[in-house]
Amino acid sequence: MSLVVRDAAAADFAGIAEIYAHHVLHGFGTFEEVPPTHDEMLERFGRVTEAGLPYLVGAEPETNRVLGYAYAAPYRPRSAYRFTVEDSIYVAPAAQRHGVGFALLTRLVERCAAAGMKQIVAVIGDSANRPSIAVHERCGFRLTGVLTAVGFKRNRWVDTAIMQRAL
Repeated sequence: MSLVVRDAAAADFAGIAEIYAHHVLHGFGTFEEVPPTHDEMLERFGRVTEAGLPYLVGAEPETNRVLGYAYAAPYRPRSAYRFTVEDSIYVAPAAQRHGVGFALLTRLVERCAAAGMKQIVAVIGDSANRPSIAVHERCGFRLTGVLTAVGFKRNRWVDTAIMQRAL
């Protein structure tokens, strides 16, 4: 699958919102239960980029259609956490298992290191989410713990896997 990884732009948010809505409604990778609006997604984008952190898309080079996106957000608001970020990655259903997530996460790690970050934490919804855990492992993250039954979504208790990578 041909892919260009680049900084996200406002024009990408129809595609980003569509991808995220799918994961909100059909998966356990996020614990949101109602998809945010296009405007809310743009506000979130603004908070990430205003913090000087990367927000990336993986797009088809010919059509510019968004196949996935990834970003790093502050891990926690207290100042002692200022060198630690939390990553998020979402891939369109038709583009899964074609290297999109790996390409996005690889570039995200590079950009976070260049920004002076020292740790990246992945908080993965559903400890059975093998594709997400595998792509993080492939990018050098290690499993540091599982929070058991901390979320309740679609009538099911869901774990959170915590992974971490030093930069």
